[in-house]
Amino acid sequence: MSAPDTRPTHATPADARRAASLILLRDGAAGLEVLMLRRAEREGDMRSGVAVFPGGVLDPRDHEAQGRVHGADDATLSARMGLPAGGLDYAIAAVRETFEEAGLLLALDGAGQPLSPERVLELAPWRDRLQRNEASATMLCADEGLTLDLSGLAYHSHWLTPPGTPKRFDTRFFITAAPAGQQATPDHGEAVELMWITPAEALSRERGLKLLTVTEVTLKELSAFADTASALAASRARGAVPCVMPRRAQRGGRPTVVLPHELPYAEIGRLDPTGRADAAAELVAGRTVWLSPHVARITAPNPGPMTGPGTNSYLVGSGSRWVVIDPGPAIDRHVQALIAALPAASGGRPVAILATHTHRDHSPAAAPLAAATGAPVWGRLARHPMWQDDSFRPDHAPADGERLELGEGVTLHAVHTPGHASNHVCWWLEQEALLFTGDHLMQGSTVVINPPDGDMAAYLQSLRALRQAHDAGTRPLHWLAPGHGFLVAEPGAVIDALVAHRLRREAKVLAALTAAPQPLEALLPRAYDDVPAALHGVAARSLLAHLLKLQGDGQAVAAGEAWCRAA
Repeated sequence: MSAPDTRPTHATPADARRAASLILLRDGAAGLEVLMLRRAEREGDMRSGVAVFPGGVLDPRDHEAQGRVHGADDATLSARMGLPAGGLDYAIAAVRETFEEAGLLLALDGAGQPLSPERVLELAPWRDRLQRNEASATMLCADEGLTLDLSGLAYHSHWLTPPGTPKRFDTRFFITAAPAGQQATPDHGEAVELMWITPAEALSRERGLKLLTVTEVTLKELSAFADTASALAASRARGAVPCVMPRRAQRGGRPTVVLPHELPYAEIGRLDPTGRADAAAELVAGRTVWLSPHVARITAPNPGPMTGPGTNSYLVGSGSRWVVIDPGPAIDRHVQALIAALPAASGGRPVAILATHTHRDHSPAAAPLAAATGAPVWGRLARHPMWQDDSFRPDHAPADGERLELGEGVTLHAVHTPGHASNHVCWWLEQEALLFTGDHLMQGSTVVINPPDGDMAAYLQSLRALRQAHDAGTRPLHWLAPGHGFLVAEPGAVIDALVAHRLRREAKVLAALTAAPQPLEALLPRAYDDVPAALHGVAARSLLAHLLKLQGDGQAVAAGEAWCRAA
């Protein structure tokens, strides 16, 4: 199994067909409405019977119509779309396809006026000619004295069909208000039904529309707007429009689609770059997932508010030499799953059991696993016993920078990262630039810094040290393997975001302090006003950690159980 270093790029693949679609809006009695069409049922067509926005593939002749356009130019639109040229071709295609499929035409007559409904009806024969490729947008405009009106179009989104699908489309979506007075009519070829519908109704289970992922996501976005004007204003105010490429995967034994913002996305791209659709979009306790030929993950059956889907244990090695990183909780079936997952060449015995730290969801299984296999336990003892695994008895305390050779192409380095815990050690797999982070870096959330063993100043320094080693090339990072969650890509950006988040929180804590001492209970609602009240108990521990750091920086003063700003 190959393991690419980075997430796949979204450059248009050679087999992807360029396409464009137009989202047409109007204000109806029930609020914002969008035009959708239902495609004809066709055997073997993955888009058979789906409800979509008008659109289709680009015609090479669409480029010829650039001289018959009002309200847009290729250079400006291409720059907006992140293209060197040809952006206008997509907009022209979207308008042409909308006319073919729905009979609505965004165009001006010879006097520069919008087309009347009657004039559009007179042009109906052109719809068939265009669909049969007997005519082009240029021919329509030249013969009828028209100019395509793109002045109201806004560039909305960019979607790329996942790899592994029979047909791939690189589709640009535009959005605009429907032309006044014109009546939408289906072509009864591509479109067998047209409907003006609110986004909420289109999404409703009762309506039962068959929707593509891109359509569902777009409808959810549109459902936030009350009218056409606000929806268009939001699209025009967007910054850069990224390419969205879903990935196919499995969840609960069934096919599913994973979007870039979802937690499994990067890992699925690493494990299945070609789109076999066999990677899992869920963490299942006891399941062995091979992340590379040298790394496997087994998730423990201890899900919860603090552990997410459960604690990840990792097998790392080569040939007969394998280690277990973070054996997890002392649950017998998890210990047995770890032993069963060890490659046969290991003889069922790891060369070492490595604990990143000794919180009770990470290290208690070290003792029963060592007893069952005879493997030595590596890890450090915490300075403070509170909330620690008191059964942990290490045979060896790894030094910062210590190397552990596990055969050809597999070298682990210990990286002491105090902060979440005083004894926290990450392990860096040199050949894959992969860091086993324990709880130092989490996926999708921040970690709790819980004094007295947790130390916010040390935590931030550990994060910055990781970033500096990455930037210097002494310890480059391509992937993070967290103690909870899926593999994480783009570690540098993750570290930067986490440091920035902690500093913003520190600023809020400092702003909440006054000259008069206040207890934690008074500071908490102001410093953590963006955190649900149900989590305030946990947040209070990180608040104390921030206050202790500010005290060390000379910016806060403790007055018994209360805190105030330093004079």
